[in-house]
Amino acid sequence: MFEPTVRAGVCQLFRRGTRWLSTGWDGGGSHGDAAYNVTVPEGWPETDLAAYVASRREDADFDAPGPTLLTGVSQEHARRARLGSVEAVATAGVSNPAALPVESLDGDEHTTDRTDATDDSRPPGTVNVVVGTTHALAPGALPNLLTVAAEAKAATLLSVADVPGTTTDAVVAACDPDGSLASFSGSATPVGRAARACVRDAVLASLASRYAERSVPTVADAPYGVVTDVRATVTRL
Repeated sequence: MFEPTVRAGVCQLFRRGTRWLSTGWDGGGSHGDAAYNVTVPEGWPETDLAAYVASRREDADFDAPGPTLLTGVSQEHARRARLGSVEAVATAGVSNPAALPVESLDGDEHTTDRTDATDDSRPPGTVNVVVGTTHALAPGALPNLLTVAAEAKAATLLSVADVPGTTTDAVVAACDPDGSLASFSGSATPVGRAARACVRDAVLASLASRYAERSVPTVADAPYGVVTDVRATVTRL
């Protein structure tokens, strides 16, 4: 699906004429030749993201514009997984977990002693995922592929870090508009099934690389993070 190139801390994923849908900075739908995952330095102070991203692309000698994700994770920890028509590329770090305590039907609650971080200079850990298929996806199937990828990312993180994500996660979904049409991309379809496996395996491999010499942080021992412990008011319709 993608032709990856890494230079100067910038990963370009190239495929000509691709449809993209991004939840990252300046996200939304687009059509073009490339997407990017950019490693930012610790204590990153930038606020003009458009200028910063353009500068980083120029420094890395990449001309094609495209959806761009930002991460504190080095590109040496990026991992790629392929299955059937689907490919996923992930960088994963969990220094800033976002915990969501859930009360079960019997009243028991998963609890944590984590308190919200207040240091705005924290380096984002971030789990960034780019997932794509060589199929052309129907209008609703590309957004659904993005949700399938986010679900797979959350399930994977819950299994290894006890959180569904971090405070800065983002996903890009992509498809080839000239490929054979796939009307659906849910978890029971060939595209969705492959996407779940690719996202899981790419995220696990990136975590294994990032934390090769130490355990993956849990919400209790990660240096930064938040806990959503507020309660909503629930009523019948």
